[in-house]
Amino acid sequence: MGATGQAQPAATRVEASPGQPFHARLQLQGIRFDVHATSRGSINSLTVTPRGLKERNEVIHETIEGTVTAAEVADINGDGSPELYIYVTSAGSGSYGRLVGYSANRRKSLSDIYLPELSDDRVHGRGYQGHDEFRVVEGWLVRTFPVYRPGDLQSKPTGGKRQLQYKLHPGEAGWLLRVEKTWEER
Repeated sequence: MGATGQAQPAATRVEASPGQPFHARLQLQGIRFDVHATSRGSINSLTVTPRGLKERNEVIHETIEGTVTAAEVADINGDGSPELYIYVTSAGSGSYGRLVGYSANRRKSLSDIYLPELSDDRVHGRGYQGHDEFRVVEGWLVRTFPVYRPGDLQSKPTGGKRQLQYKLHPGEAGWLLRVEKTWEER
């Protein structure tokens, strides 16, 4: 509910207010997601309530490390069923980004979306020390972050910026985001 007591309209992206609990109502293609997260420190709770799925609309409860910075609904793979992308930032000076994501499978039920850790990627993770920004842009999940060179202070990266563009692919037990394009600013 808004300040006037009226229901807020559904959006496709909602940004968090720093230090405040996160509340968003996101909707796409007739599927709605109500997203709520606490903001009490480094460990928080996340609740996702889907509406409009044909078979399973169970509430999802998850404990997250960090705080939700934004949430977004999109259909990156263009299959007519939306995905929910929740962006989480860790506490501390690194502010490492993490994704909690769900895909509506044929508009029936939800399955997880997996984003591989950059620390496991020798090519794309080179110089990565957090401070991620996430956004869906024209059918891509885009992740941008500063690049650190050896000896850089956490507050002063000197390696420019790197942008990774991900596409969504079916995985064994859910969905997988894979880097398909990169861009660097030096």
